[in-house]
Amino acid sequence: MADNENSESTNTPYSSGTSRRRALQALAASAGGAALAVGMGAGTARATDTDGVRTYVLVHGTHSAAAFWTAIGRELALRGHRVVAVDQPLHGTGKFIPKAYQAQNLRALATEPSPVAALTLDDFERRVTAAVRRAARLDGPVILVGHSMGGLSVSRVADAVPELLAHICYMAAFCPSRSMPSLNDCASSPEGQHAITPLDQIVGDPAKLGVLRLNWRTADRRDLAVFKEMICEDYPDAEFLRVLEGMQTDESMTAYGDRAVGRAATWGRIPRTYLRFGKDKTLATQLQDRMIAEADELTPHNRFTVHDFPNAGHMGPSDPARVTDVLHGLPL
Repeated sequence: MADNENSESTNTPYSSGTSRRRALQALAASAGGAALAVGMGAGTARATDTDGVRTYVLVHGTHSAAAFWTAIGRELALRGHRVVAVDQPLHGTGKFIPKAYQAQNLRALATEPSPVAALTLDDFERRVTAAVRRAARLDGPVILVGHSMGGLSVSRVADAVPELLAHICYMAAFCPSRSMPSLNDCASSPEGQHAITPLDQIVGDPAKLGVLRLNWRTADRRDLAVFKEMICEDYPDAEFLRVLEGMQTDESMTAYGDRAVGRAATWGRIPRTYLRFGKDKTLATQLQDRMIAEADELTPHNRFTVHDFPNAGHMGPSDPARVTDVLHGLPL
């Protein structure tokens, strides 16, 4: 079912010739950056909520970190909830920063090796599952929320430990399906083609580096204009610069291609919600709609509850309370 809240109303090896295009198709997740910091039996789990307190585990997108959730996490905490924002491996407090990026040596940046290339979606899933296990051990089943590429981890974790989850939520996030089993497949779909693909902004050859590398510290006005349109077109310039400060250069090409399809018997039995952002130019709204529809086809008895934010870009409404209102009220 869909809730239309009109106040901002509340889804391989690369050849040299194709790697840049495929990498940029995958960039439908890459703006899952640190912007909002600016501004269990499967299907039967119930969070401990007798005192009104819930536990949320929050998963960031690609090129991002746990700091993405600062504003929403703070708002949830002020409402009395427990919040765990996860840094994926080599992200956030443990992120890899190329020496050439710090020096803005663009020639060297195009070839400097990255340990991020070795990461897989298994690594991401294990990190999030560990956080869910620890949180659930203390407080009972949790609410798991992912933004952008973080949706892949939500689907994987929901298959791994469905008994520990009371609800799963995709916030303008990838939810791969049997017809689009990976992020790359989602992004290269006809619906995914509506997203902005800043091909000229990729640094180096993703096939050789093993990562999608972007220079967020660029001074090039054209590059900055593309980045802003892609991730937070409606934000003031000062906030956009804070977004860029929180982004990291590299994301694993392997993780983009790994399968992340939820199974009906596990993932498909957990109550789920989708926050649909109507002006998203990174994860196209048409693709959001297809992912929702295909998930509902798999489990017609347990469909997405959709909250529509028609004026929101990829980073979501500038006022975090609008998203927090939905998260606070998720049915358990």
